[in-house]
Amino acid sequence: MKKNTNLSGNTPDNYYFLPIASFVFSVAMLFLAGRAVANNAVLRSMFSCQAQGLGGLIPTINVSYQQGTNLSFIQAGEVIKKVWLNDPSQVTMDFDGPVCMQFGPKPNTSTGDCKNSAANVIQLRRIKKLNIPGLPNTSNTLLTVVTEGQGKNKLYTFRVIYGTDNPGYHTLAIFPDPSGQEASCVIRSK
Repeated sequence: MKKNTNLSGNTPDNYYFLPIASFVFSVAMLFLAGRAVANNAVLRSMFSCQAQGLGGLIPTINVSYQQGTNLSFIQAGEVIKKVWLNDPSQVTMDFDGPVCMQFGPKPNTSTGDCKNSAANVIQLRRIKKLNIPGLPNTSNTLLTVVTEGQGKNKLYTFRVIYGTDNPGYHTLAIFPDPSGQEASCVIRSK
């Protein structure tokens, strides 16, 4: 005696539908996951020696009206001691902790808030240009950062590029140099 094994839902027509539905679902998931990865590709990173310009190139940071851009020294284990922005008319800066504030003709970095600086992150955001007498019209500016970590001071310079579009990342993270490889970033003159 032959048993009827044709259960409802297992008709020959559904055999073609199931692989097609699985394929469409897989493509949709890959598309959505790809977009999520692209939209979350928010971290740009470089080694400390590259960020210091020891390889001969000044690193860039893009800032826009749409979102702020973070410059993080957390991964490098460095504390921000002092910051200069050549053109403050188009960029605001904020910090994740106290930063040295100096005024007057004779700054002293070993007293007051300079001794207690504890910021690791600078947040930059583009603003509508302020009219500051004496500042020329520029399409970018220079950000200079002095940090301290592992008993050493480091000097970083970044070209800040003014943009109108989202820069594609929200954090530039500075990482410590791989062990013994800081010299590989340095260009030696002959």
